[in-house]
Amino acid sequence: MNKTAFIFPGQGAQYLGMGMDFYQSFPEAKEVIELAGRAAGLDLVKLISEEEEKLNVTEYTQIAMLAVETAIWKVLDGKGMQADVTAGLSLGEYGALAVSGVMTLEDLFKVIRKRGIYMQEAYPVGGAMTAVLGAEASLVEAVCEETEGIVSIANYNCPGQIVITGEEKAVKEAAGKLAEQGVKRCIPLKVSGPFHSELLKEAGKKLRMELNQAEVSAPQIPYLSNVNADYVTEKDGIRDLLEQQVASPVRFWQSIEKMIADGVDCFVEIGPGKTLNGFIRKISKDVQVYNVDKVADLEKVMEVFSC
Repeated sequence: MNKTAFIFPGQGAQYLGMGMDFYQSFPEAKEVIELAGRAAGLDLVKLISEEEEKLNVTEYTQIAMLAVETAIWKVLDGKGMQADVTAGLSLGEYGALAVSGVMTLEDLFKVIRKRGIYMQEAYPVGGAMTAVLGAEASLVEAVCEETEGIVSIANYNCPGQIVITGEEKAVKEAAGKLAEQGVKRCIPLKVSGPFHSELLKEAGKKLRMELNQAEVSAPQIPYLSNVNADYVTEKDGIRDLLEQQVASPVRFWQSIEKMIADGVDCFVEIGPGKTLNGFIRKISKDVQVYNVDKVADLEKVMEVFSC
């Protein structure tokens, strides 16, 4: 294998009890999750283990997800499993920031806690997101541009899966136009806001104030920004990109293609679920994909990990 990428999932992959087998089995995972709880002022173990309804609320989902992702990564790191490059989807990009060493874990947890709150509060009513399946990205882009109101692409996930976001009326109208042009499946998503649309620019501005309080270092391992699907190798501009990310399309598909073009042929998804594994398999069938969600997954990956 040439190069390995660690990748981190975003909101929507969470589930009750995620990461708790790592918490109970590895002191380093327990330490990370407890650090996240202290930084956020939350009992994260109780939240993750018992409070499913709360876990699915954005302001709590984001800190819980990042805590679990970084806890699992710490276990991998302790076993000598290293990445050549890293990336994540939306809040998963903060897992990549941890791997890259851009900020301390404590600062990352403080920032992501505020990010979740600001995104939750930014546009409480009247927003929507819809998954568009089986359509060319160019068609979705064109329809969004010609639709009145605010509607744009939120996520380029993989071939055949695009997510649109914006004002509820505009999103519905765009979905209707896509259906008229032969797109068979447009699925409204159960979300609490029009994430990654220009309606969240104010949340990005508030987040920037939090980012300004955190010390930022040059990445020790390159990571790819969701905003431009390009490598970040210097500390200059990191805060700008993270501010923009809140209201910009997530270019996950393009990021994976770039990594593959640069020799990455092994992807390890770290965190709840296998969503990113599914996306990558649709992007390329010529790479190996693994996921580490549970302790049993770790054992399997360690048996084959020679990237």
